[in-house]
This record gives sequence, C-alpha cells and structure tokens, in this order.
Amino acid sequence: METRLLKIFSQGARKKLLESVGVRLDAILKLDTIEVREQEAAVRALKEEIANRSREEVIKYVAYVWFNRFCALRFMDVNNYSIIGVVSPAQGFIQPEILQDAKQGHIPDELSRYISKKHAFDLLQGNTPSRNAEQEAYKLLLVGVCNYYNTSMPFMFEKIADYTELLMPEDLISESSILTDVRNAMTEDTCKDIEVIGWLYQFYISEKKDEVFGNLKKKKKIATEDIPAATQLFTPHWIVQYLVENSLGRLWMLNNPDSRLINSMEYYIRPDEENREEFLKINSPEEIKVCDPACGSGHMLVYAFDILYKIYEETGYDAKEIPSLILQKNLFGIEIDERAGELAAFALMMKARGIYKRYFTRGIQPNIKVLRNFSFENEELKEYMEFVGENLFTAPLRDTLRQFENAATFGSLIIPKVQDIEDVYRILKEKNLSEQLFLKPTHEKVLKILEQADYLSQKYQVVIANPPYMGGKGMNDRLKGFAKDKFPDSKSDLFAMFIERGFNLVVKLGFNAMVTMQSWMFLSSYEKLREKLLNEMTIECIMHMENMVMGIAFGTSATVWVNNYIHGYHGAFCFIEYKDIVDNKPNMFPPLNDRNKAARKTHS
Repeated sequence: METRLLKIFSQGARKKLLESVGVRLDAILKLDTIEVREQEAAVRALKEEIANRSREEVIKYVAYVWFNRFCALRFMDVNNYSIIGVVSPAQGFIQPEILQDAKQGHIPDELSRYISKKHAFDLLQGNTPSRNAEQEAYKLLLVGVCNYYNTSMPFMFEKIADYTELLMPEDLISESSILTDVRNAMTEDTCKDIEVIGWLYQFYISEKKDEVFGNLKKKKKIATEDIPAATQLFTPHWIVQYLVENSLGRLWMLNNPDSRLINSMEYYIRPDEENREEFLKINSPEEIKVCDPACGSGHMLVYAFDILYKIYEETGYDAKEIPSLILQKNLFGIEIDERAGELAAFALMMKARGIYKRYFTRGIQPNIKVLRNFSFENEELKEYMEFVGENLFTAPLRDTLRQFENAATFGSLIIPKVQDIEDVYRILKEKNLSEQLFLKPTHEKVLKILEQADYLSQKYQVVIANPPYMGGKGMNDRLKGFAKDKFPDSKSDLFAMFIERGFNLVVKLGFNAMVTMQSWMFLSSYEKLREKLLNEMTIECIMHMENMVMGIAFGTSATVWVNNYIHGYHGAFCFIEYKDIVDNKPNMFPPLNDRNKAARKTHS
C-alpha cells in the first residue's frame, strides 16, 4: 500500500480538526444562541469535562472521535457496506449521497428511529429558518447514521447526544471541508484493504510520538497517557504473515498434514518432522484461541482472521457462520489505547461484513478489551463484599481487584492473582444491586475488573504480537518498579517482558510469536532470559532482520517459540538484509520446498 499520501492527509486532518473543534468550542462557550440554549445539558457536560480534563484535552479527544468516524464511514461507503453513501457522493454528484437523496425527499427507512425526518425536510425545504440549511440537515443525517451504527458497532459509534455532537466541525460539505480531504485520501484503491485504517491512525499520532521522543532526549520520562503514542508501531504485512503462518498456520498443519492451507501461506516454513511427536493436538478450529496482548489497530488479528477463515472453509463449515465463529471463539485482542482498540474491533467487523453482508445484524462483537484503571476508595470494597457475601471473595480474588489501579500503564503484563474468573463473574453478574444506590457503582466496577482479568488469565493456543518497545530510560517510576518486581529477567525493555508474559498466556506446546528488538539475543542484560528461553522453550523459527528492514533504525527479530522444550528439535533460521527489501517486502524468500532447506539449521 502506498502510504505517503495517507501520512500527509492524516497529519493535515489532525491540524484541521483541532482548529475547527477549538473554534466551535470557543463559540459555544462565548455565544448565547438558540442552539446553545436548546442543548443546555450538553453545554453543561462540556464545561464539566473541561474542568476535569482541560480545554486542550477535550479538543484532542473530540477531534479524534470525528476523524475516526469519518474514516470508518468512508471505508464502509467505498466497500458498499453502508445503507447509503454517508460521506461519499453518488456518481455524478458532489455532495454526500445521503444529503443528495434527502434533498429529493428520501431518507432511508432504517434511520427512522434515529432522526426526525420532518426536521430534516423542513430545513431543506426552507420551512425552518437556518443560516445554512443544507449544512444543518447534513449534520442531522450524520448524527442519525452514527446512532444507527451504535447497535452493531458501539465501540466506534457511541450514542451521540452530548458535547461531541455539539463540537462537530462546522464545514462538512464544501470543497475545502474535512470530508473532501477524507475522500481524496481514502480512494477506492486504498480502501480495498482494511490495513488503511491502521496506517491512518499511526500517521495521525505520529507528531505526538515525535514530541514524546523529543522529550525523552531531554530526560523526561514517558507519562502513562503518552505510552500508546510512544509505542505504537505498525507492522509490515509480510512480517505479520510470517508470524501468523508459522504459529497459527503451523498449528493447523501439524494436526492436518494434508491441508491445502499450506498453498496459501507465502512465508510458511515446513517444521522439522524428525522427532516431532510433541505438538499441541486440536480436533476442531473452534478450539483454537489466538491472542494479541498488544493488538494496536488489529493488524495481526486481521490476518489471523484470513487464515482461520480458510481453515474453517476447508473443514466444511457454512460460509455464513464462519465470521461469527471466528469473532466469538478464536480471536482476542488486548490494548491500553482506547482509540487503537476501537480500530481493531472495527477492522474485524469489516472482515466479517466483507464475507457475510448481513453480519451487522448478528449483534456479535469482537473480543477486544481495552484495559482501564480501576481503584477503590477507603472502605468501598469492604462494604460491597459484606453486602454481596464475603465468602465469595478469596484472598487471590481480593488481590486481583486491586491489581488494575495502573492497568493503563502495565497493560497485558498484569498477571491476575486469581485464574478461574468465569464462575465468580457469573455469580456476581446475577446479583441485582439496582436499588443499592451507593453499592451499584462499586458492583459495576468489580464486574469490569473481572472482565479485564478474564482476558489476562485465559490460556490461548497461539499468542502473536508486535509488543511495545521501551527501555528503562523511558519508563516512569511506577512502570520501572513494576518491571523490577514482576519481570526481573526481562526488566530492561517492555518488549522482553512481553516475551515472558506471552509464555504465561499460552498453553503448553502452544505458540508464542513476536517481532521484537534483536537485543534479547545478544546483550548481557538478557542473559538470564536467554537461558530460560533455551532451556525451557523451543525456537520453532526465527527471522533475524538487519537495521531498517522494519523501517526503524535498529535490528529486529521475528521469532516463533513453542511453549515447551522439545529435545533434539531443529528450528529454522534466516537473516534478512536491508538490500533484500523491495516494494516493502523481501525478495529473497525462495519457493516453499527450497526455502525449508535453506532456512533450517540446528537449534542449539
């Protein structure tokens, strides 16, 4: 995918949205208009949010919300997933199709519950006075569409009835509007691949990332709220292919040696079959759980979806049922960045919708969990436990409820003290505290903590990630102390801690596949980690990459480990030089049979 224009657009759109939202905010707070008086509750909420967060943070939040939605709607328009062109014009027209149709007297019936058609028509027919009737009507239509999609994609389209709507950019239908920029950048060609959404996000936050690293050079530690921007790195697709094919794909091929799947895996390396009696046995694709513990915008999970679809298809499942099964049973993502988590969920929904056109009506949400901080006031938890029943709350469970005070900092590195979450969660969820005014918020908080702990305590057959990279110099004191206490053998960098954590998440003989910095292979600070990996685990295959192969100025390695030591097993190894990269992928991978011969060396 050509990304240069996407970068220019994303960075320009960010500036334009920040400016327009800021102008709108100041106008609302300063002017006494009919619109402002009619939305008194939203204005009050806006003022409270500014008091709690700051003017700048509110502007940044709202600007990104609309960037996210505009890009999502454009992607759906181009791929004919929308009920009507929401931000895109019909052929031969300039204005968005939904507005053009409304001017002709037609608004889709699906929007009847979410919009006052009479109000929209009155605006467009001049029956309701307005400074800009078409602009106002279009905003009405746009809000209705967003609320319509709330039922199928609540993570992306939260109900709009607050200051977010109030701060919507003023100009949306002129040739210089943000939507014109969106359409020009997100062409039909770029929207063929859901990968475009991930690239847009990375470019949108790129200037913030530069700012964070600039502060790091000034010896300023990375704050919790800046960790996502500092550690987001979009993985080149061919590396995703390598990791997914040689973990998830390998698991299927070991159990189904005659599978046709091998023919569609470009970077697959056949495992050494000598002495290969030890491998994870599976009987059905429904048994395979894949987790990305730092999923970002979902690039790994999206390709895992493709591989899983082929697995289900060749097993004989009904094509219409496969997307639901994959999203319900197979794919799990964990993130600390709410915006990235939204995009990961959206990407998976688009994959499902691309296969089954009625998927949005299924009501099945992707298993993406964004970790949030939760804490309790003095006696809050004690009073709750006394009311619900203290016998339910074992010592490990009580500890677990306290482990998420810094979840947005520690992320998937948190290892819940209690492992069997399902039973206690079910019992607590059945408790009715609707009439307990003071205990109900605590009850909801406990349930949310247990939902997060469930993702982090499950065991998966495959873990795949491009984990965050952050050395000790960038860690704030809280993160550094956590690393030293919980991950003494890998504390020097977040990526190394994630390698260790991956083995904790995966079942015995499952696969832990990660692309990381190369330093774990050489530096003395990782000596104990290397000993543990070599003595307790097995390297299935490793691709060592020279500086700049991933587009970053240091060497990396894409490694697939087996969560167990297999005596005498021969892993596969290869080295990729920068000169081998042509058109953003390596041109040196030979055909499958020759590739295995060239890559295999003794595992020692």
